[in-house]
Amino acid sequence: MLYRKFAHRIEDFLRNEPNKILLVNGARQIGKSYLIRYVGKKIFKNYIEINLKEDSEGERIFSTVKSINDFYLHLGALAGQRLGTKANTLVFLDEIQSYPPLMTMLKFLNQDGRYTYIASGSQLGVALSQTASVPIGSISIEEMYPLDFEEFLLAMGCGGETIDAMRKSFYECKPLNESLHNYMMQQFKIYLLVGGLPEAINKFLENRNIAQVRKIQRNIHDLYRIDASQYDNSRKLVIRKIYDVIPSYMENKKKRIIVKNIEQTAGHKQFDDYAEEFEYLTNSGIALSVRAISNPSFPLLESETKNLLKLYLNDVGLLTNLLYGLNINAVLRDEKSVNLGSVYESVVAQELHAHGFPLHYYDNKQKGEVDFLVDDYDNLTVLPIEIKSGKDYKIHSALDNFLKVPDYHITKAVVLSNEREVFTENRITYMPIYYCMFYDNNAIDESDLILPEIV
Repeated sequence: MLYRKFAHRIEDFLRNEPNKILLVNGARQIGKSYLIRYVGKKIFKNYIEINLKEDSEGERIFSTVKSINDFYLHLGALAGQRLGTKANTLVFLDEIQSYPPLMTMLKFLNQDGRYTYIASGSQLGVALSQTASVPIGSISIEEMYPLDFEEFLLAMGCGGETIDAMRKSFYECKPLNESLHNYMMQQFKIYLLVGGLPEAINKFLENRNIAQVRKIQRNIHDLYRIDASQYDNSRKLVIRKIYDVIPSYMENKKKRIIVKNIEQTAGHKQFDDYAEEFEYLTNSGIALSVRAISNPSFPLLESETKNLLKLYLNDVGLLTNLLYGLNINAVLRDEKSVNLGSVYESVVAQELHAHGFPLHYYDNKQKGEVDFLVDDYDNLTVLPIEIKSGKDYKIHSALDNFLKVPDYHITKAVVLSNEREVFTENRITYMPIYYCMFYDNNAIDESDLILPEIV
């Protein structure tokens, strides 16, 4: 079984949060159901799983449920012998977005307290936006993502102690020794090919056959395209069009979405005309959105520009499959003809997103573009992050211009590249690209959050 950090969050919630229902949101094929099943069977004597998507496409048993009594009637018919008490019975409602009325009913099932519930879905963000009465106070929504680079390293056999030692080096701004650096760069580039989807990783661990990994990635990409076409309005083909062109935007110097290119038709379409489509792609988990900031200030949310947007695929393995297919040397070797900039940006976007950072980038007509901006909570300012995949990692005019603006109050910046050495020049710290796995907005020391008593 692949190690997933999210398993601890599920277990902690089920053991310590008896008065709410956990909703696990995330794209399909990232391992939500498997992980919930594993943790649920580990903790509860009685485990009942109902796949509502399969039900909606088959017998439609739950399509007529209007009340909790209706729900209990159908649940008892399916699993009556396995139903016990709230303390020993977990009911897992998988793909709950298939029946939006059940989303509202979670409040009453929670209040009734007959059993413990957990739910998951691949389009919960979309479903909740369409739910008439969201059960605020009765649910807690957690996002799950593909395996990040640290989880991939563990799957590849890298020891936890080694990762902890590397994390210590990151925080101390120290480089790894040359042999460990070379190993990490090799693993990082393999991750660019395999990505973080569990099925692809398991297949790679089984036989290291990249052709079979690519077949899995193609199938999952096609599944995501089908999902993008199931949006229930006249704009579903536009959603699919936007999803299909994400890789081509990644190859542009400016990677932001150009609205006039989406439908290639005459007219005066504005960014807001596609806001619903962009939201669908990100809410369903198959794309990551990075919002533009032109005049940054802490916190970044207050400086967000609504009409400039970059989109990335949710998994870097899907991207390298679309860009390079079976030509693995395009990624594994430093081919002069291949620019891996968009691939490196994509994997850093994945890492930052999975580690709790809202995604932003800097876009200013006069000063240029910086790849990522994140909130620096320690210094109450903004941290710019620039990604470099080539030998010219010290050439970054936009970042230099950014740092020259006194009104931004920027104390430091980061450049991530292939180079091993860690050093600081002119407020810019240069670090190896794999150190992106240690930027974590969720890593909070709770002892720092205890307020002093007021006397």
